[in-house]
Amino acid sequence: MEKNTSLFVGVDVAKDQLDIAFSNGVKSRCVPYDAQHLQRLIEELMVLAPALVLLEATGGYEKPLVYALEAAGLPYRVANPRLVRDFARATGKLAKTDQIDAQVLVEYARKLKPEARTLADPARLVLRELVLRRQQLLDMKAQEENRLRTAPKTVAVSIRAIIRVLEKHIHKLEQQMNDFLDQHPMLIAETELLESVKGVGPVLSRTLCGLVPELGHVNHKQIAALIGVAPFNCDSGRFRGKRSCWGGRAEVRRILYMATIIAVRYNPKFTIFYQRLREAGKPFKCAIVAAMRKLIVLLNAMMRDFYATQNASSATCHAK
Repeated sequence: MEKNTSLFVGVDVAKDQLDIAFSNGVKSRCVPYDAQHLQRLIEELMVLAPALVLLEATGGYEKPLVYALEAAGLPYRVANPRLVRDFARATGKLAKTDQIDAQVLVEYARKLKPEARTLADPARLVLRELVLRRQQLLDMKAQEENRLRTAPKTVAVSIRAIIRVLEKHIHKLEQQMNDFLDQHPMLIAETELLESVKGVGPVLSRTLCGLVPELGHVNHKQIAALIGVAPFNCDSGRFRGKRSCWGGRAEVRRILYMATIIAVRYNPKFTIFYQRLREAGKPFKCAIVAAMRKLIVLLNAMMRDFYATQNASSATCHAK
């Protein structure tokens, strides 16, 4: 289908409804968020062939819509809600309702024209959910262990029982993850390549494969910004402020932090790099974040070369 390059669609996603706005003057409307109405919406969008369908991340409620857009081959982008809200304030829209949010999404798409995104392959999506679930269980286990430290004996019995249950489920989930990887040679090859760097273990390699599908497909500056270890300037006139990192994927960054702590102890390349920064007067946090950036950039370059080799091999096979 031929795209209508002047048509943009904004969809504000809630638990039970979708508020939809169009850039071509079509009246905005609200529809129930169920399978039947979602199918009708997809069919309508396929006829309209918009340049982009823009929606916000809503903690998971957007997933059915995203999967439907992906299956239909429609161009879409899941935007960061903070950026969309900042855009609304910048354009003078201080009020906030579902219909206003849908209109703001349309204006955001029309004026900024963000690049459409696609989902990762199905296997990587499954790995993502397994990795996230493991992190959730570990967080719950840590919370119970913290409670146990100050809990009276009458409560401690219950807390210990919950901890044992969580440990059992964590072990079961890790086994499920191992079995899943055994069925996907490509993911095994990627994790083994990442783990060839001293300091990178199975937890980080699986986290990167599942939660950072961009790894190996973007440049060194983009991957550092995605993870949240890229320093941003804070200068104005003659003033030179401190560089700072913010944003990025916190669930990946905390795993990368632990891997970097190991790398600066046992990987000579990172040990020398870290010690040089410390000797230059850099504080611990600054030096360790710089080492984190160096590690993720290295892993990104390794994956880039790996994919290039795979593509070259595939092209050779097709040529024969």
